[in-house]
Amino acid sequence: MELYGKKMSRVEFTKYVGDISQIADARESILSSGKADGVRAVDVRTGSGFQFTVLPTRGMDIAWAEYKGQAVSFIGKAGVTHPAYFEKDGLSFLRGFFCGLVTTCGLTYFGAPCTDEGQELGLHGRISNIPAQNVCVKKYWEGDEYIIKISGQVTESSVFGENLVLTREIETKLGAKSVKITDTVENIGFDQQPLMILYHCNFGYPIVNENTVLIEPEGTVVQARDSEGVVEKCFEFQKPTHGYQEQVFYHNVPADKVKAVLYNPEIRLGAYVAFHKNQFSHFGEWKMMGEGDYVVGLEPSNAIPEGRDVVRARGELEFIQPGEKRKFELEIGIVEDFPTDMPV
Repeated sequence: MELYGKKMSRVEFTKYVGDISQIADARESILSSGKADGVRAVDVRTGSGFQFTVLPTRGMDIAWAEYKGQAVSFIGKAGVTHPAYFEKDGLSFLRGFFCGLVTTCGLTYFGAPCTDEGQELGLHGRISNIPAQNVCVKKYWEGDEYIIKISGQVTESSVFGENLVLTREIETKLGAKSVKITDTVENIGFDQQPLMILYHCNFGYPIVNENTVLIEPEGTVVQARDSEGVVEKCFEFQKPTHGYQEQVFYHNVPADKVKAVLYNPEIRLGAYVAFHKNQFSHFGEWKMMGEGDYVVGLEPSNAIPEGRDVVRARGELEFIQPGEKRKFELEIGIVEDFPTDMPV
């Protein structure tokens, strides 16, 4: 274990503290204000200055995150809302979209609203607005490492329809500056179902401002979603701009092990998203430089976010068979020193 620049064993460390919650902890609570009333929360501190809040009531997603007092995640103007206020049709998902460090989109559809084989689908699916069950918060020593692990199951199901279970493990440790998410999606029904999953990882000010740079593996090919989009603009950020129209870019990353970094050299702080391409066939960038809507999203997914009808027409819609399990892993962490080994 390394903490405050010093490597220590469990025995050495525990001589300095009475209860480990003095340094690191995962504290459970229930939010009680406005539309967040009734939302369960788990506030995690690792002792390195990195902390984040897991919301079991909101599909085990992660809302607030910060490092040494500096905000890392973007929180949208809708704020955290209880799933009771979820509106599924059209773009109404946005009325409860807190953004946060991670909003999960899926499981049977995500992306633009559409009609697919007669079924009307709204923006980004239901899974983020389904409360988790069998939630467990564990804190334990494993050798000289103190592990913090939060797990839970989120079920997306319907009479005559799908029956999918997402089992999520969120893990970090004492002294860590990162968090790892491990998801297992299982089809416990008796029919194959569409499987679409996207991790909406949202970063905001002060990491994101006009000085920010996006750093990706060499050889990455970028395509703008909109025909009038200019590909090079995916690397350019600006001050909050009135009337700004969101831009989406698709990044084809050549390496299997992917690490994309948003870094602000002015404050010497950034964040990364790391994943494996063999689990996520697509990687998108959502750039929104508007006033009050000032955010950059890095989004690993298994499909392009243009609606399930478009994905089906492209022949790219994935299915999960009865009894099948699919695993997805994602790591999000802090960058303090400019990552010189990754060219811009």
